[in-house]
Amino acid sequence: MTTKSKSRISKKQRALEILSLLEKLYPDATCSLDYESIVQLLVATILSAQCTDERVNKVTPALFARFPDAPSLAGADREELETLIRSTGFYRNKAKNIQGACHKIVTEFDNNVPQTMPELLQLPGVARKTANVVLAHGYGILEGVTVDTHVKRISNRLGLTKNDNPVKIERDLMKILPQPDWENYSIRIIYHGRAVCKARKPLCDQCQLAHLCPFLKAGGQD
Repeated sequence: MTTKSKSRISKKQRALEILSLLEKLYPDATCSLDYESIVQLLVATILSAQCTDERVNKVTPALFARFPDAPSLAGADREELETLIRSTGFYRNKAKNIQGACHKIVTEFDNNVPQTMPELLQLPGVARKTANVVLAHGYGILEGVTVDTHVKRISNRLGLTKNDNPVKIERDLMKILPQPDWENYSIRIIYHGRAVCKARKPLCDQCQLAHLCPFLKAGGQD
């Protein structure tokens, strides 16, 4: 067995132990966004870019009460839409993407949110992160690993990837995580990032993953 093979197996074993610990730490972890339909999930996920889920959940009740579905969102007055989502940041671009995505859903997908990665990526404002969330939580399809800022940061700290590019991080994680746990890993890592492994000041002394963490062994320096 080569040194490279040993390293790959070691990383997979560490990933499995991390998964097991995360399941015990956050057994009820689920998508934090509030929604009542798949198109609302899509819109909420677009809004979550550079914004907390908590903030998105404060905005979407009024947004979805006014514009509950793809046709109404596609035909919404742009200024009114921008006003409703302003506090999520980058609201002009988000409003443009939401309307563009909903228009495409109505006119090209028979008013149904697509169920495949290639089709979802055709929608304005949708990259792999958003598509993975919609597929996993909207349709129960595990196409890949959702990589947000928490997953990016903590996966690097845990030594599961050395990449900064979300697409490359996703590929690395897909190689070492069992497919049925792709979304479970992401959701629970997000919970762990909020509670313990914070960006600026991780609570390493409280972390139950510490014994598996190269970041801590390196002195806790990103």
